[in-house]
Amino acid sequence: MNDLRVGKYVIADEHPCRVMSIDHAKTGKHGAGKNMVVCISIIDGSKHSIMKPSDADVEIPIVERKRAQVVSISGENAQLMDLTSYETFDTVIPEEMRAEIEVGKEIQYMDVMGRKLLTRMYEGE
Repeated sequence: MNDLRVGKYVIADEHPCRVMSIDHAKTGKHGAGKNMVVCISIIDGSKHSIMKPSDADVEIPIVERKRAQVVSISGENAQLMDLTSYETFDTVIPEEMRAEIEVGKEIQYMDVMGRKLLTRMYEGE
């Protein structure tokens, strides 16, 4: 828990989250100090918190950033092809990206705990 920093990733309530704040409570009469971590889910934006002793372990998700090409768009979903493995997959297009996403464009996505999340479009490609 001592290695955790604001902006890093952690698993809270089985959600991969980005750490927003960390509050430290001093050592009390009967034990170790505690850390209160407030974090936001990178999947659905929900708020979560973790309260553990400062020497406790926390789970860290493996977050991979990858590139893909948009193959097709159907309503709120897009079919993408990974540019390294050539694997195709479907994913939901985030609200803020729906206006700019186009077939044939390259996009960055995160692969987190088996879920693929679109993060940004590549400009000028």
